[in-house]
Amino acid sequence: MTTLFDEVTFAHGPAMANRFMLAPLTNQQSHEDGTLSDAEFKWLTMRAEGGFGLTMTCAAHVQAVGKGFSGQLGIFGDQHLDGHRRLAHEIKRHHSLAIVQLHHAGNRSPKDLIGTDPVCPSDDPETGARALNTAEVEQLVEDFVAAAVRAEQAGYDGAELHGAHGYVIAQFLSPELNRRTDRYGGSLENRTRVLFEIIDGVRARTSASFNLSVRLSPERFGLRTAEMLETYSRLVAEEKIDFVDMSLWDATKTGVEEGFTDIRLIDLFAGIERGPVRLAVAGKLYSAADCRFAVESGADFVAVGRGAILHHDFPRLAAADPGFTVRSLPVTRGTLREEGLSDMFIGYMGNWKGFVAD
Repeated sequence: MTTLFDEVTFAHGPAMANRFMLAPLTNQQSHEDGTLSDAEFKWLTMRAEGGFGLTMTCAAHVQAVGKGFSGQLGIFGDQHLDGHRRLAHEIKRHHSLAIVQLHHAGNRSPKDLIGTDPVCPSDDPETGARALNTAEVEQLVEDFVAAAVRAEQAGYDGAELHGAHGYVIAQFLSPELNRRTDRYGGSLENRTRVLFEIIDGVRARTSASFNLSVRLSPERFGLRTAEMLETYSRLVAEEKIDFVDMSLWDATKTGVEEGFTDIRLIDLFAGIERGPVRLAVAGKLYSAADCRFAVESGADFVAVGRGAILHHDFPRLAAADPGFTVRSLPVTRGTLREEGLSDMFIGYMGNWKGFVAD
């Protein structure tokens, strides 16, 4: 019988020791130049030590202009390598896969943070973002690929391409935000071209043992569920990536678009034949029972976010108690400090209503 503590194998690289992945979580703890801070190092390595089979970094931006938030980890230059080497080594020392998430915020890069207008597939008056020209799109692809190469040099087991939550790859996927007339716009094939060119580039320039994954959103952010199903189907059919990380917001929810309101999103994606490509799901997995539900519904493993903030050793607690559920909110600052969050991260979590006790 499938359990949460089975090993998960991949087509490329080592296996996960169990079905628990630390979800990539914004935390604003690194230095403004993108170099790793001791606070971010502590937060992530505590989760590896706490039993997560895969520990993923927060979104690490691949271009300086792609920075999405203050205190974001960077991977756009060799100046970031020493920190990443230190982090990857320590995560792996605890027998957890070390994966870095590669990110570009696109039109969600604050102008006052990056010092120039943000960029987007097409001009976006709402955010003040300007359209990338074709050569700049080609450079964007190259910079994602170069960041993955840098990640392998740093010792990571792999990298995830952040194609979810309305950031730049998702902006290219969106027919609302992407109104281009070159080869990167128009049809779904063209709008997905950036994603698939990055995948091809990473596969060509990293080793056969490098794990590569993609995070997707099934809806919202100008995306269409039917198109995301088609994109997912192509990703798994081509077998160039190792897993798709589906950010569902709630692993039990049904779709919001017409035609999908009577079926759970997890069932839509888990029901597609995926061969050796694995499926991870995220979304309100607050207990051992929630995680079992996701795996029993067809996911290969779970991406735990809030639960990992509240308990650095969420997997070990779930192993010791099948009825384990996370502590109730709000939680004190002292509790969060004990769980390895810095005051900066605690301040960020204070933006989430009802999370941090006053």
